[in-house]
Amino acid sequence: MSPPPRCGRPGSRPTPRDAAKAMSQRHTDGSFLEGEDYNLDLEDQSGQKVMFGSVDDMKALKMALMLHQKAKTQMKRKRYKEALDVLIMAEEAFSLCDSKLIEKVDNVPMLQLDIVWCYFVLRDVSCLEVAGTRLEKARVGFERSHGKDSSRFRVLQAGRQADLAIYVRLELLEGVVAYHNGQTEKASGYLTSAQAKYLQLQVPDEAISMLMDMGYEARSAKRALKMTGYDIQSSVDLLCEEREKKIRRQEEDRERQREILEQMRYGKTPMNKAVDLQKLKGLTNIGFEKYLAAEALRINENDADKALDLLTNPEENCILQNKIQAKRSRATRGSSSSRAAAARTARGTNNRQAFVRAPPHAVDGNAPPDAANGNLQEGNHADGNLPEGNDVDGNPPEGNDVDGNPPEGNDVDGNPPEGNGAQLLDSQEAMINEESVNQDVVMTDEVAVNDEETNSHPVPARDVSMESELAHELTGDALDDYDIEVSDEGQAIAEYLSLLESAASS
Repeated sequence: MSPPPRCGRPGSRPTPRDAAKAMSQRHTDGSFLEGEDYNLDLEDQSGQKVMFGSVDDMKALKMALMLHQKAKTQMKRKRYKEALDVLIMAEEAFSLCDSKLIEKVDNVPMLQLDIVWCYFVLRDVSCLEVAGTRLEKARVGFERSHGKDSSRFRVLQAGRQADLAIYVRLELLEGVVAYHNGQTEKASGYLTSAQAKYLQLQVPDEAISMLMDMGYEARSAKRALKMTGYDIQSSVDLLCEEREKKIRRQEEDRERQREILEQMRYGKTPMNKAVDLQKLKGLTNIGFEKYLAAEALRINENDADKALDLLTNPEENCILQNKIQAKRSRATRGSSSSRAAAARTARGTNNRQAFVRAPPHAVDGNAPPDAANGNLQEGNHADGNLPEGNDVDGNPPEGNDVDGNPPEGNDVDGNPPEGNGAQLLDSQEAMINEESVNQDVVMTDEVAVNDEETNSHPVPARDVSMESELAHELTGDALDDYDIEVSDEGQAIAEYLSLLESAASS
């Protein structure tokens, strides 16, 4: 048997904690880094974004939730020792939040339950006493946030029993602790109650098949049925709600990505923060040019009052405009070779594309003979039928020569080799692309010039790989915590009920 994990603080493993701390800091104060096209927001169970206490509370809560999610991912992979270490880190982060705020949510009792589940799976009897204390905290926390007998939770969930699996695990663990403490009667009560709830979560295959016939995936169908007591209509309603939330979340994510890309265009403040778009909107609404207002906010560390003072001062406004123009000039000079290369590429591509799409002409420059007189035209078959790929007037496909032959490398219809068709652009499109490339190069160089001013506050070293893991493990699924596969719990309930029965008969 492997050595049991410790009940207290984990060993030194700073990477998840440090990565979560750095991310929560950036995504609370707006100091995003290049490549971060996402944002970390707090949502309630209905999917609505919420503000939570002070800035420090927001940072601590985001850090705790990221670490908790990381631990749950490890638990799903059966890596319980590693999960336990990260759960303790998450607990420490939760302790930094205002206790009056976090007692209103069930995240902390869920964390306590996950910690004790790790103790149980790892068969760590040395943590028996602390496990009992944690379970007491979990039950009190659930009752405070869910209401007596989950009454408040049922109202929020439209009468659904989405939390049933949570109480299966809770009562199982309470029964296990009571059993090992010699409290057999108490253990029997907990385990019997857990078994009854477990049986309610055994979804009939027929019900799953009915939802699958409606087009839902098996896993989603099973989850909905478990949370609605096998009621088909309620399950469909839940699945529709979840789909609508997902669509809304995707739209919000796309909008946030657009905002982050816009912020990147303006560069960073001296403190490595992005320009505040809400304050920028306020300045543009009263008539200031957007890029000028953004620069005023950037150099004034997003202080809207100072930015407004600068913009309304004619002399300072003129200096700022000259500064922006100077940056653009430097960016233009610095990127001239890049733009020239881009222009050469665009023009070369345009010439080649124009050749492919050129209208057919005779060798002497005149249009091809008219086929309407009934005579066989050059390129037609002797039987009067048109060569394959020619139109009803006998004209070869656009781009073919007078004999109807396609340019070298093209097929009989005049089409370019497979893979080139989607890339064909006319001259106007190429010119637009060239202008776009030039503007992007200039804008990129302007941002680089702006970011040079942030060197007094360099970006700290970061674990990019761990941050990426933490970000991608956040599902945004409000019901994910309650979606527990309770097969292991069912086996454990049967095992301990059998032990109680054996003890009673001996």
